[in-house]
Amino acid sequence: MVPKDLRYTKEHEWVRVEGDMATVGITEFASEQLGDIVFVELPEIGRTVTQFAAVGVIESVKAVSDLFAPLTGEVVESNSELSTAPELLNSDPFGKGWMLRMRVDDAAQVGALLDAAAYEALTSEA
Repeated sequence: MVPKDLRYTKEHEWVRVEGDMATVGITEFASEQLGDIVFVELPEIGRTVTQFAAVGVIESVKAVSDLFAPLTGEVVESNSELSTAPELLNSDPFGKGWMLRMRVDDAAQVGALLDAAAYEALTSEA
């Protein structure tokens, strides 16, 4: 399932942009590849992040993976539920499993992200 209203990265993150705010999470494809997620480390509120730089960690029974910032901006909220229920990334990656919200510095960066069709093509090659 690849929601059509989101943008995506090649690192399997999704972005929902509303004005100058973006909500970020990992895709269903990523959660399936990782397996059961057991721990999430998110960036602190107020941190300035740079597009495509590592900003957090996702640990599963299979692997430890970095979380990358899909855009440059300031983290304004993180999903505190994930500290006690990281499995939300497996059960509801596009809903309750959102990871962080950020204020976007450069709206032009959104256009460089993949649309749903391009992301589906990427995952079908994997």
